[in-house]
Amino acid sequence: MIFEKPLIPGKLIKRYKRFLADIELSDNTIVTAHCTNSGSMKSCIEEGAPVYLSPAKNPKRKTKYTWEMIFINGGWVGINTSNPNKLAFEAIKEGRIEKLKGYSFVKQEVTFGNSRFDLYAENETEKCFIEVKNVTYKEGKYALFPDAVTKRGKKHLETLIDVKKQGMRAVMLYIVQREDVEAFGPARNIDPDYANALDKAVYEGVEIIAITANVTPQHILLTNELAVKLHK
Repeated sequence: MIFEKPLIPGKLIKRYKRFLADIELSDNTIVTAHCTNSGSMKSCIEEGAPVYLSPAKNPKRKTKYTWEMIFINGGWVGINTSNPNKLAFEAIKEGRIEKLKGYSFVKQEVTFGNSRFDLYAENETEKCFIEVKNVTYKEGKYALFPDAVTKRGKKHLETLIDVKKQGMRAVMLYIVQREDVEAFGPARNIDPDYANALDKAVYEGVEIIAITANVTPQHILLTNELAVKLHK
């Protein structure tokens, strides 16, 4: 994924009300940017850290900028939660995710039961529903999800189980927008219900794929698949 327009550098002053962040630009102007991430952003918030913003496409939007990334632990961490869906859609269409190759048709935003999944893919032999999650939380060498309690995330896992029971392929795809990790797992201390639902989903045949992304002010590219460890 290549950014269409040059990103705007700045420094984080503070994040507040979940969806807002005050940013100081290089000319000392202070602007308010939209933060798409509704989670706690634990391990990727550091006041004074370098950030990059993208200009809003809609000139009438109240917040003129979207917060894209922050420089933490020697590297960029992507915090825009809408980007992983774009990354996954492009990569699956182009056959760049090894475990999700071979699909002739890929579509975004598809409903199954009472849930809406990020992606649906099919070929002559199978149908596949894929839910994509953005991961930024890091603890030691692990990338962990979620960073806040997510009832919606638990519901997606339960619906993926239903997909699998109806004879279709069900995949939970975690896009880790940072590269300073070695493995992926559930954040049991933050949301034990989600972790237990993930355990059950794996037992029922739902596939778990976790992939890191190289985040830069020019592009975001999927890189390496991580080992999945449900229990540390």
